[in-house]
Amino acid sequence: MDSIKRREPQPMDVVIKEFIREMKLTTGLNTQRIFAAWDELSGAGKWTASRFFKDGILYVTMNSSVARNRLMFRLPELTRSINDRLMEDPLFVKDDPKSRLVTRIVLR
Repeated sequence: MDSIKRREPQPMDVVIKEFIREMKLTTGLNTQRIFAAWDELSGAGKWTASRFFKDGILYVTMNSSVARNRLMFRLPELTRSINDRLMEDPLFVKDDPKSRLVTRIVLR
């Protein structure tokens, strides 16, 4: 944390974003924000067995075939909704090169 030095007062949101970058927490935090958006917007959090995010693809393993089949028809809408939510989320770091917005959702 050598680059954080005493300087003029800054707003708390700027300080928090700087701290997250310095501690290299952006990728993990962004992934958790994606998972939270999935749980909330899909309504299938209780039927989600596991989630994995890599290269813009959100892989979701469901433990209910009925829930999975219902969600299959909503994948484009869910992808847009998740990305919209992430763009509004103040904790989502938009310029992190390792994590980005969801380009596709794969249900298993």
